[in-house]
Amino acid sequence: MKWLLAILVVLFVGLQYRLWVGEGSYAHRARLQDDIARQQAENDRLRERNRVLAIEVTDLKNGHKVIEARARQDMGMIKEGETFFMTPSAQ
Repeated sequence: MKWLLAILVVLFVGLQYRLWVGEGSYAHRARLQDDIARQQAENDRLRERNRVLAIEVTDLKNGHKVIEARARQDMGMIKEGETFFMTPSAQ
């Protein structure tokens, strides 16, 4: 009878260890849920970035004004007949 009780206690402790510490435990599950929440937030951020880029691509394909504004802003281009004034910035 003592052997049976000892075997049951060892089995119970082994199962409790797995429940609280091992893979599939409550702590492991909580870590996985945190990882999922973090990944979903990252996916939402990237999805919004992609949406903005898609709108920008559509504008660039369809509008000449957008292309002109982009060329002025990014490349410093000016139209023919315009005068370029450069003002030094105070630092």
